[in-house]
Amino acid sequence: MSDYVTGIAGAREDLCRFLAACYYEPSTDFTEERLFDSMLAAAGAIDPELAESARKLGEAFVAQDLQTLLIDYTRLFIGPSQPMAMPYASFWLTDDPSMRHEATMAVLDLYEQGGFDVSSDFRELPDHIAAELEFLYLLIFAKNQAQPGGDPDELSAADALHRRFLAEHLGVWIGAFAGAVKSGAETAFYRELVELTQRFLEMEKDLQGLH
Repeated sequence: MSDYVTGIAGAREDLCRFLAACYYEPSTDFTEERLFDSMLAAAGAIDPELAESARKLGEAFVAQDLQTLLIDYTRLFIGPSQPMAMPYASFWLTDDPSMRHEATMAVLDLYEQGGFDVSSDFRELPDHIAAELEFLYLLIFAKNQAQPGGDPDELSAADALHRRFLAEHLGVWIGAFAGAVKSGAETAFYRELVELTQRFLEMEKDLQGLH
C-alpha cells in the first residue's frame, strides 16, 4: 500500500470511522479501546487544528462520568419527547414532514450506489449521523484503494459519489445539526464532538472544491 493511503488519506479514513463511533451510546468501550488516543493520532496526521479539537474531545470524555454522558446523549439524540438535536438527515434537509421519507430514500440510493449496506443490527434510521459518517468513511476508503495505480474509472466514480454525498447530503445538514447540538448539550463532550465533526467535514468539502 502506498504512502498516500497510509498517510493523510488513511488518517482521514480513520478519523471518519472514529467520529461515527462517537455518535453511538457512550460506554466504557470508548476508553477500553483507546478510541480517543486513536482519534488524536489520526487528527494529528491531518491538521493541527483538528488535533487540538480531538485532544479536547478526549479530555471532555475523561472529565465526565458515564451516567451524565448517557443522560445528555439521550436528551440530545433520543428524547423522551423530541430530541434536542435530531440525528437524522431527513429532519434537516426538509421542513415538510411529508417529504422526509423521500429524503431518507435518497440517501439509501446513494448507499446502494456506493455498495454500502446498513447492518441488520443497526437499530436506527438509515440517515442517522453515525450511518452517514460510516458511509463517508467507505467513500474515502474506496478512493484511497483506487488511487495508487488503480482503475481510473473506479476512481472517477468514487470521487463523483464522494462529492455528491457532501454537496447534496451530509455537507448540507451538518451545520444546522451542529448548531442544535452546541445549543442543547449540557456536557462539553458533545459540544466538542460536533465541533470536530463539523471541522472535519468542512475540510472534506474543501478537498472536493465545494467552497
